[in-house]
Amino acid sequence: MADTKKFSEYLILSRGRWDEDLPQERIQQAIDDFYEWHAGLVASGRAKPGQRLAEPTMLVSRDGVIDGPFAETKEVIGGYWFFLAESLADAAALAGKNPCVACGLTFEVRPVEPERCSAYAQTNETPLKRRAVS
Repeated sequence: MADTKKFSEYLILSRGRWDEDLPQERIQQAIDDFYEWHAGLVASGRAKPGQRLAEPTMLVSRDGVIDGPFAETKEVIGGYWFFLAESLADAAALAGKNPCVACGLTFEVRPVEPERCSAYAQTNETPLKRRAVS
């Protein structure tokens, strides 16, 4: 098992759709290869389990609740899981080894912020006009 003390956690979002021209047998092989690959990463301490996401969607905002799926959504999020990696680049390199990449899926890799959110800190949710200039 990997020494997870030096690793940070990264959220992996599975995005997109399978290539339209691929036969189902090729896609199923990539899916089977993914589950074997992912199980090995979990067993070695480099990944945590995630889940597939079902199609029904609801969007919740201050304006209320809207049923999905949404026609304007260009990219589908099909599932998520977590990697334990030394850096964002390390996590992205690991995601690049996913057998499903060859069949059209893409993977968004995001560091998990271990700190509690604060309105006084610059975060993903900070409005652009309040962000510090880099």
